[in-house]
Amino acid sequence: MKLIQPVAPEDLAAVRTWFDTLARHCRAVDYEGARPIFADDMIAFGTFTDFMHGRDHAEQKQWRNVWGTIRNFRYDLEKVEAIVSADRLTAVGMAVWDSDGFHPNGDRFDRPGRTTVVLGRKKIGDPFVATHTHMSLFRGTPDRSYGTFTS
Repeated sequence: MKLIQPVAPEDLAAVRTWFDTLARHCRAVDYEGARPIFADDMIAFGTFTDFMHGRDHAEQKQWRNVWGTIRNFRYDLEKVEAIVSADRLTAVGMAVWDSDGFHPNGDRFDRPGRTTVVLGRKKIGDPFVATHTHMSLFRGTPDRSYGTFTS
């Protein structure tokens, strides 16, 4: 039985836009600007806290522990995958990222990883908003970066 339906091009574009928007805010270390693409009551997994309930908690426990310590965060937007519900109001997006991490001595290292995000919207054509995120580094990647960057 097949459950995954083909994704409408405009829905895939909306999922890619979400990933691109997150990457731009992360690179700019712009927490306030990123808030609208996440639901207030989101639930997330993260490196520093197992379950984070609410956008404010995710920002404090995850975003602020990572974004200002890395550089050049970017997704490969051409390789974004999506599963979209039949009513087109819910989507699961999957993407691989790369970024620059920094050892305590300041040496740069490759910091690749992946994201799975559950997205929702009230009506077709609206931008997607994240209700759940799970971001993880690829095996063997140091889990901490020690850069100090601000917007």
